[in-house]
Amino acid sequence: MTGKQRRQFIKGGIGALFTLSFLPGSLRQAMAGRKTSLPGDEFLWLEEREDCAALAWVKQQNQRTLARFAESEEFRRTEKQILDSFNNQEQIPWISMEGQYGYNFWQDEDHPRGLLRRTTLPEYRKAAPRWETVLDIDALGKAEGKSWVYNGFQSLKTGDPHALIMLSPDGGDAVEIREFNLDTKAFIKEGFYLPSAKSDVSWIDKDTLYVATDFGAGTLTRSGYPRIVKRWRRGTPLSAAETVFEAQPNDISAFAGHDDTKGFERDYVGRVLDGIRQEIFLLTKQGKKIKIDIPADANFSTFREWMLIELKSDWMVKPHRYPSGALLATHFDDFLAGKRDLQVLFTPDQRTALCGYSFTRDHLILSTMKDVVNRLEVLTPQENTWQRRPFGNAPALSTLSAGGIDEETNDYFLTVEGFLQPPSLYMGNLDNDNAPELLKQEPPRFDASRYQVSQYFAESKDGTRVPYFQVALKNIELNGKNPTSLNGYGGFEVSLFPGYLGVEGSIWLEKGGVYVVANIRGGGEYGPAWHQAALRQNRHRAYEDFAAVAEDLIKRKITSPPWLCASGGSNGGLLVGNMLTLYPQLFGCIVCDVPLLDMARYTELSAGASWMAEYGDPSKPKEWEYIKTFSPYHNLNAQQPYPAVLFNTATSDDRVHPAHARKMAARMQKMGYQQAFFFENTEGGHSAAADGQQVAFLGALTAEFIRKHLPASADKENNIS
Repeated sequence: MTGKQRRQFIKGGIGALFTLSFLPGSLRQAMAGRKTSLPGDEFLWLEEREDCAALAWVKQQNQRTLARFAESEEFRRTEKQILDSFNNQEQIPWISMEGQYGYNFWQDEDHPRGLLRRTTLPEYRKAAPRWETVLDIDALGKAEGKSWVYNGFQSLKTGDPHALIMLSPDGGDAVEIREFNLDTKAFIKEGFYLPSAKSDVSWIDKDTLYVATDFGAGTLTRSGYPRIVKRWRRGTPLSAAETVFEAQPNDISAFAGHDDTKGFERDYVGRVLDGIRQEIFLLTKQGKKIKIDIPADANFSTFREWMLIELKSDWMVKPHRYPSGALLATHFDDFLAGKRDLQVLFTPDQRTALCGYSFTRDHLILSTMKDVVNRLEVLTPQENTWQRRPFGNAPALSTLSAGGIDEETNDYFLTVEGFLQPPSLYMGNLDNDNAPELLKQEPPRFDASRYQVSQYFAESKDGTRVPYFQVALKNIELNGKNPTSLNGYGGFEVSLFPGYLGVEGSIWLEKGGVYVVANIRGGGEYGPAWHQAALRQNRHRAYEDFAAVAEDLIKRKITSPPWLCASGGSNGGLLVGNMLTLYPQLFGCIVCDVPLLDMARYTELSAGASWMAEYGDPSKPKEWEYIKTFSPYHNLNAQQPYPAVLFNTATSDDRVHPAHARKMAARMQKMGYQQAFFFENTEGGHSAAADGQQVAFLGALTAEFIRKHLPASADKENNIS
């Protein structure tokens, strides 16, 4: 991770209110498009994203779903609740500091597509700061006749006005990139410009960029990512840009980055091999590539003279063996010179894992987690050792996170939140022991005093203890009839932490619901080993874990199958798709958002080929033998009773192709399962929503689907309406 990568982008606010993001990291997604399939796939035609016949089918399905779930007074009340929450002027306007300004991306009723705006830190401390509009996305779209979705900006360096603005035409991952002046608040005439594509760019200096994009035939990998990185100089056509690195066609992508830390400027190039492994080189001014000789599955970052290495597998550096999940530090120049003086900053154990870290000028803020509850430490390098001290306190079963504000000071931002605790934002300085200053605190969206957060452990099929969080009434009646939403993800080493339920508190908890998050294998809650335990041929373990949590909730009489809903998005959509086909007896309904479902075709749809390290390669017969066991599309059985299911997706999702949801719904309906419902939004990409109104509509649609399919949700005597 270079200095430029550490600098935060100001991103849009819709994020993942009802769906989870799929693949962490900076990789852009793209389309493949080969047409091979197993025999008997009668719905292959639904893979044509914009085909008239496919879109006619989508329209018909949408009408059916909306007629069933979007016409009641309850739907309209819920939609208004979600939209009012989204547009609430009292929510925290999160900022990222760039020089003297804090930048914020804000969406509300008057600005549905959002404002990029800024203010000074003294002004931000006020209850009602004065904001200066930098770019109005709604006004831009109106002027240009396009429905732009903002996707962030990348500044040249802290405090410099030159920036690259990313705009998506439909909310997908493909973005148009334009050079922008943050001070004049205008796009730069004759500035850097890239048309809509899955591009990765990085500033080198004011007049030079690293560019990885679609340069034409043969310049993309099989996964559809850029294969070639070029150095592009201002005033020259893109066709004249100089190639600095090429990945192989079967790699996932090529990349390059520039670290502009004063006195420690460095350039890197490399390739992502398979989603887990990568190869990285230091690029010298003479064009020489010096390999960073660390394990291919390790992550590393540099900060001034330091290099940090995060291990994903055991590493033997004689005479020492460093375990998977450890964090190591060394001097970068010494390491390149062949020295291996590695200092251990963190060693995991069976219950504790690394969560992340952030630098200030002189310190490292280290975040770890024990049984999915995180804690912070401050580490300070002193000659040949690192001094350690605890940092921050948080209520039980909540989430504490902190990061350096910039690279020139020891200032930091600290956030605290929990399922029942609205987020709070603090600011402090690591040079003193003073308590951090409370900058902003979000008001509660519901009365949390009636509820409590608990953590339990279920025993999976192979005996593994699987943690899960439960949010429920303090005096919950253990009668097996509490409507319960069970949520999970279980992939790509993504961890699920306690986060404020907000509007879900009012539309779910306050109506008698129980909210549960399962921390199953495939995620990162216990480090790399927790992720690796559910890869490829062991994928079934993630699904066994989730089913075990469901069974534990039933055993504890929190709920029972008719009152239990499984919800997940993206890889979590694959998770709940397997709950549908493998464990249908455990659930009353399923919400399956932007999912993978056809695991025979996933490598040929959108960016699927980049996920083979996670799932396997279905084109290889030996691997298909285990992949087919968790391919919901192929495991449907016309004789098997299934719970009701709602598939949500978006035409513009260029990360996980909408054909997965389309084909699954079509096949279920052909088998006679009329309780299979489908809705496809046009915009929004992998979030399936491009603005607050779309978020509210999708959220209300989902809530109404659940309300109609969990029997207790019609029982007014239990305060469910």
